[in-house]
Amino acid sequence: MKNTLQRLYTGHFLSEEEAFQLMLDITNRKFNDIQISAVLSALNMRLPNSSEMLGFKNALLEQAVHINLNQKNILDIVGTGGDGKNTFNISTLACLVCAGAGVKVAKHGNYGVSSVSGSSNILEAVGVVFSNDESVLQQQINDANITFLHAPLFHPAMKNVAEVRKNMGVKTIFNLLGPLSNPSKPTTQLIGVHSEWIGKLYKDVLRQTKTNFAIVHSIDGYDEISLTSETKIFTKKQDIFYTPHAFGMDIITPESIFGGDTIESNQNIFMNILNGKGSTAQNNVVIANAALAISLYFEKELDDSVALAKDSLLGLKALSSLRKLTKS
Repeated sequence: MKNTLQRLYTGHFLSEEEAFQLMLDITNRKFNDIQISAVLSALNMRLPNSSEMLGFKNALLEQAVHINLNQKNILDIVGTGGDGKNTFNISTLACLVCAGAGVKVAKHGNYGVSSVSGSSNILEAVGVVFSNDESVLQQQINDANITFLHAPLFHPAMKNVAEVRKNMGVKTIFNLLGPLSNPSKPTTQLIGVHSEWIGKLYKDVLRQTKTNFAIVHSIDGYDEISLTSETKIFTKKQDIFYTPHAFGMDIITPESIFGGDTIESNQNIFMNILNGKGSTAQNNVVIANAALAISLYFEKELDDSVALAKDSLLGLKALSSLRKLTKS
């Protein structure tokens, strides 16, 4: 531990193998709280590189509850959080829209930390029962095209560092690892990031995997396609900018996608949108995010994917997927 700390404090980076072993040692409590805090603080003093991220990610997945959903192609849409925008649950709604369009979705998420309502908060509020029983998850994805993986049920080793993270009171490397730690190992991912450097880091990591991905960053700071500005999109082959007009939509105001200050207000917006009662701005931001994911998953043109997403949301197919999910 002393040697590792010394290297981290002097700015050295770890190899993928060293990062893998360090994460195993941390989550298996081979170090005390002071030592773990020191390591996490040292990692916070500079940006990780892709080798470290791969090692840390693989160590978390090594210890996760392993599941096989028997699907050739699985999608996840997730944001890093931390953008401070308090939007309604756009990525969760986009996942349901994708499911309504025939995409197989395994959404990985947790209770909100930096936002009022995380994906676990909203789905629990609308009646989804969390499970890590593989047979239950398989039935859900077969019936509803979507299942939800509540992170604490799949990463038991994280309990060993929960108190340290809470006492530190700041974001750590674990916050960056969440979007990369879906235990279903999705083959297609749409990840929203609130800063460009995180987007570049995720791109460097995911380029070394077989995952088909797009990483989105609204240039005004949202960790999703917000339609409030241009969006930078990182893919395996290129980095491009999309304006709202690329989706056939107009620019919208930040106020139009605000989720409110309570879980209840987010829940009301969530269900209004699924029931076809959302505003044009609310509908469009969900459709845009779902459309990009659909285009990745089915390898379709964006215009065709927008049409599929619209049909799913406004034709209440996304609502049907939620109803089937809550009954499973």
